[in-house]
Amino acid sequence: MPSFLHTSPPPSFPYTSHIKSEIERASELGTLPVEAEEMATFKVSRVQTSPIDGQKPGTSGLRKKVTVFKQPHYLHNFVQSTFDALSASKVKGATLVVSGDGRYFSKDAIQIIIQMSAANGVRRVWVGQNGLLSTPAVSCVIRERVGADGSKATGSFILTASHNPGGPHEDFGIKYNMENGGPAPEGVTDKIYANTKTIKEYLIAEDIPDVDISVLGVTTFRGPNGQFDVEVFDSATDYVKLMKSIFDFDAIRKLIASPKFSFCYDALHGVAGAYAKRIFVEELGADESYLLNCTPKEDFGGGHPDPNLTYAKELVARMGLGKEKPQNEPPEFGAAADGDADRNMVLGKRFFVTPSDSVAIIAANAVQSIPYFSSGLKGVARSMPTSAALDVVAQHLNLKFFEVPTGWKFFGNLMDAGLCSVCGEESFGTGSDHIREKDGIWAVLAWLSILAFKNKDNLSGGKLVTVEDIVTKHWATYGRHYYTRYDYENVDAGAAKELMSYLVKLQSSLPDVNKIIKGIRSDVSSVVKADEFEYKDPVDGSISKHQGIRYLFEDGSRLVFRLSGTGSEGATIRLYIEQYMKDPSKTGRDSQEALAPLVDVALKLSKMQAFTGRSAPTVIT
Repeated sequence: MPSFLHTSPPPSFPYTSHIKSEIERASELGTLPVEAEEMATFKVSRVQTSPIDGQKPGTSGLRKKVTVFKQPHYLHNFVQSTFDALSASKVKGATLVVSGDGRYFSKDAIQIIIQMSAANGVRRVWVGQNGLLSTPAVSCVIRERVGADGSKATGSFILTASHNPGGPHEDFGIKYNMENGGPAPEGVTDKIYANTKTIKEYLIAEDIPDVDISVLGVTTFRGPNGQFDVEVFDSATDYVKLMKSIFDFDAIRKLIASPKFSFCYDALHGVAGAYAKRIFVEELGADESYLLNCTPKEDFGGGHPDPNLTYAKELVARMGLGKEKPQNEPPEFGAAADGDADRNMVLGKRFFVTPSDSVAIIAANAVQSIPYFSSGLKGVARSMPTSAALDVVAQHLNLKFFEVPTGWKFFGNLMDAGLCSVCGEESFGTGSDHIREKDGIWAVLAWLSILAFKNKDNLSGGKLVTVEDIVTKHWATYGRHYYTRYDYENVDAGAAKELMSYLVKLQSSLPDVNKIIKGIRSDVSSVVKADEFEYKDPVDGSISKHQGIRYLFEDGSRLVFRLSGTGSEGATIRLYIEQYMKDPSKTGRDSQEALAPLVDVALKLSKMQAFTGRSAPTVIT
């Protein structure tokens, strides 16, 4: 049997809000490593294999159906291809984090990766208890956690398909994050993909038994490369400590304690539930009734863990945004997370905050409201499809501004170079340079901090400044970017590529484009520029091409068409439609009404129905 170097804490182990160092905690629990008299040994097997088509990582790793991942050698090939794409120092003797959002097949995958890590010479693997770590928490652990023996992680396998459904017949995913806590750059993912096309064998220690990942502690083995440890650690400790170093928890606690204030947090049965009680209830004093769907489940309760107005049905209804009037008065503030807790949706009472507005408002209020930013922002950035609301804030505040392709690794480069503090994507991703991933709970705490700051003088008397008040005041100051996104999911991949090719060909003659547009809607402005977005990274000089097709209008409106890399099968076409309105008297219109002319133009100009056979999008945001 393997030797357990750490023992589990007793069932009555108390939660403390004062997080101690790894060594202090281990000492108090009596779990400091001891020399094992006898260790389980393992041998390394070389298993013959052959390439499997379609293992190209997208913007957030490799995502396929569970049935695909369960095919013989499928996961093994990808993991070995990843090890072979890394430098020896990132593998031999290294410390790796292996965890994820807890979706179906995660527990099996963790055991396989443990066996392959041991065989490839990894020194230790850290696993979040029950295999649960949010994607932002993984980044935090890589950057912040120090093991009892002084070890630091050099990378991680994150097991998640993010906002995609989970279950035996749904989606699974895997991606590799680097020593900075961020996703592997294209140089590494390109090597991984190249390796998947030539792989002939993988290494595995099949005689390592399954490690009990439900119990905190260290299991140790000995193999050809020496000692190999698997440590199961508390999923929330390091992340909670980091959040408390960023935000004024006392100020947020006072807001939550006010009888005028209430909120609802919906984890959609994703991994955010592993953090919600610790942060919102135990640290900030919220009532447990404020938490919704906060028990992580392998199939996300049969739901779709995507925090938007379509899939977060219970939260939307509770916040008064559903078709039917809610039974009770809606809370003042609401938020939802996706499966791996890196995305967020923010709502006020009967009010939706677009992700594009959310990042702009956080940036505009960060220095006043969040201690971490008290000395100022280094710069801000957004993904290309995200609305230009952040651009206007950057211009007003004289901040460095960057427009990057979709994919958090591009923000990570800017952050590592000290050029960016706050960033966001329209796909409900918001974050800062505290880690190198988007962070859903961070975004919620940022909004609670802004609300706490705005209401610091009127919690005992006077009317609360609401989420809607903050957004409408922002529009009055900076103007409003009316914005919507149409998603066409699981479209035939060939048809999707034909549509994109057609849109590129159209761009060769703007007079022809404008003639078509005027024939559709005479009240829509003319296109003054059309291109395929290309990005040259200011840090490493790398160039990313074919990042989306843009039509830019004279009045500041935009149409953007992009193929998403986050689906598990088929293709997803995303259509982004945006119109800027500076006149304060015109910033209160219904968004769909304001955008109707541009929507009409976008669908007819692209021949969306003719190419895809779809008369309506899968999701409208």
